[in-house]
Amino acid sequence: MEKIKLGLKENWKQFTLLVIVNAFVGGMVGMERTILPQFAELKFGVASKSAILSFITAFGITKAMANFYTGKLANKFGRRNLLLFGWLLAMPVPFLLIYADSWNWVIFANILLGISQGLTWSSTVVMKIDLVAEKNRGLAMGLNEFAGYFAIGIIAFLSGYVANRYGITPYPFYIGIFISFIGFILTFFWIKDTRSFVSKESMINQTKKMNNIFIETTFKNKTLSSVTQAGLINNLNDGMIWGLLPILLLSLRFDTENIGLITAIYPTFWGIGQLFTGRMSDHYSKKSMLFWGMLIQGLAILFIPYSNNYYVLVTLSAILGLGTALVYPTFLSTIALATSPQQRAESIGTFRLWRDLGYAFGAVISGITADLFGVDYAILAIGGLTIISSLIIKARMPEQIKQAKECMKVEEVIHALHANKKIQIIDVRSKEEYQQFHIPNALNIVLTELKDSISHLDKDVQFVIACGKGGGRSAEGARLIRELGFNAVWLCGGTNKWQEINN
Repeated sequence: MEKIKLGLKENWKQFTLLVIVNAFVGGMVGMERTILPQFAELKFGVASKSAILSFITAFGITKAMANFYTGKLANKFGRRNLLLFGWLLAMPVPFLLIYADSWNWVIFANILLGISQGLTWSSTVVMKIDLVAEKNRGLAMGLNEFAGYFAIGIIAFLSGYVANRYGITPYPFYIGIFISFIGFILTFFWIKDTRSFVSKESMINQTKKMNNIFIETTFKNKTLSSVTQAGLINNLNDGMIWGLLPILLLSLRFDTENIGLITAIYPTFWGIGQLFTGRMSDHYSKKSMLFWGMLIQGLAILFIPYSNNYYVLVTLSAILGLGTALVYPTFLSTIALATSPQQRAESIGTFRLWRDLGYAFGAVISGITADLFGVDYAILAIGGLTIISSLIIKARMPEQIKQAKECMKVEEVIHALHANKKIQIIDVRSKEEYQQFHIPNALNIVLTELKDSISHLDKDVQFVIACGKGGGRSAEGARLIRELGFNAVWLCGGTNKWQEINN
């Protein structure tokens, strides 16, 4: 355990491999991104917008369920094993699309792809969060999501280019065969499991645990539920863009290559933007980033039906991608900050359940609206919902995210010390009070001198601040050093309670 160190620099080799693997994960979705609506019409004669978008509904529901169970099973079976299983499920998908003789086979292929994406993407997210320390989690998520969505954009453009040159099938799907096999090989030979890092962080993290992870993440916790609803709406509009934007562009008589470029710019800007927005979320207000990101998305979507110029559509696609880049790594870094290490994977799984159900809701809502009222009205409806989501964040989400324990019971401290956890007790009373009685091995740093005396202390240690009765000087001391980036709680009942229990 002592050899395990949290941090991006400390684990850069494994982290880099996971970034590369996630690029391959994203590439599997990019394979379909540009061409599947046209594939449906040309090969199977599917004309109904609802029927065409049924593949997104199948993908969204199965990916959402896989996300949820990946979060629940990650600690039991290991992140790496779930990642490997996800790649095995991805391998048949391109073959099913190539040899499909009915639309039902396409739906089945997207069910497999949805399960695969849930297992693979969720696993890489959780593994990166496991590896890095709290201060770099936004950057870590930015790098992760950049790799995945930049790959979606590149492969979406590539598949559109190949389809325009050589036909809608089978050549674009050969890309997926290559991606799935290389992704599996990389994972099998070089990716290591990260559960031991969770145990390491649990020694020093004092984030308050939730009683019911699903209910808190979905409804009760103001931070987590605000993020969850925004995630659902984000993917709801992404599902609409995936399904309806190529149809809209076809109606404007753009060729497959130009459609591929316009649809690829959105995830490409989304991906590249996260290199910057991930780092921003470590330093700036997460609430503000989420609000502005969702608002920008909504406004960009509202302008799409009123645009038929190629360059205007390219610009709107880029703005939509930048708005999405503001929120995507921020979603995950916010959840990581607001949850305890032991509950983090399951909370992220719950968030990703609702987020990716957005694909299904988006496909159903936009498909039915498009069939009844036209594609333009479907796009306007989704844009309106996205703006409403931004206002919910503004009204409901608190600025203070982390819910840390206020104090730690004497019995908990004793148990942790016996378990050799890295805990240091600091007694902030006067030297005279300390000499009369003090907890064994406690450092005596008077409260007035605390701020100037802690720069040399180890940030990987959990500090427990003690005074006589607890809650006065100790609470002030814990607050003070937390502001300087240390993990700190105060001792419930103080030294008086310690003396009472140990006499």
